[in-house]
Amino acid sequence: MAIRAYKPTTPGQRGMTTQDFDTITTKKPLKSLIVVKKKQSGRNNQGRITTRHQGGGVRQFYRLVNFNLPAGTKATVEEIEYDPNRSARIARIKDQDNKYHYILAGTGIVQGRVIQAGEDAPVEAGNRLPIKNIPVGSTIYAIEIQVGKGAQMVRSAGNNAQLMAKEGEYAQVRLPSGEIRLINVDCMASLGTVGNEQHQNIKIGKAGRNRKKGIRPSVRGVVMNAVDHPHGGGDGGRHGVGGGKNHGSAPRTPWGIKTLGYKTRKRKSTSKMIVKSRHAAKRK
Repeated sequence: MAIRAYKPTTPGQRGMTTQDFDTITTKKPLKSLIVVKKKQSGRNNQGRITTRHQGGGVRQFYRLVNFNLPAGTKATVEEIEYDPNRSARIARIKDQDNKYHYILAGTGIVQGRVIQAGEDAPVEAGNRLPIKNIPVGSTIYAIEIQVGKGAQMVRSAGNNAQLMAKEGEYAQVRLPSGEIRLINVDCMASLGTVGNEQHQNIKIGKAGRNRKKGIRPSVRGVVMNAVDHPHGGGDGGRHGVGGGKNHGSAPRTPWGIKTLGYKTRKRKSTSKMIVKSRHAAKRK
């Protein structure tokens, strides 16, 4: 995939870039594999905003991607499609029982390609195998955390993990964050790299494009009054994070909770599966 620049017919389009959709083979998704996606605009079931800066945007349909392709599946790629709900492309495949599925499209997945899943699947890019059958050193994506639950890790565009070692019931996998984690060797993973690698290089270019994505404007705390935000206040002019009576304090949310260095990890029970933290390199 290449990045395409807009012709600067307006100031907003100068420097704006977009995706090259040459790899996409159809614009029409399969009706049986899409559902209506209702927008919550950041609100919970009580109508209260729990995630700020969300709302509006264009109407979208959710694609029912199969992250847990059954073992023994042998399917042919029929179409490569755009998915508005994720950064990666998706592939429409038709299995041996004439059933359709959506899967993540890895690099090199094109129309006519045969995709296989299961212990007997060949070690080829795009195929889905148990980690115990994947050679050490291979790059993998769409990795299960719990056996049989389906892919949960390494699913965004251009990402891959590396299988570092296998010992007993567990394998060591280096994730894109740099974390090395133990994963059961019976968990499934796809070989290769998630496609659409240039996604991270796209320049939004103007605010209106973010509004179409459902992202509302964000106002910095340092330009607010002290009553509205912990960073607000001060004696006029520019000032750093804090300002006023809070000047020099750590950055905080509007509710006074730290934003930098504040640990949000909740599932401490899985810490035993982490061999090397993603923060290890930062401490050196």
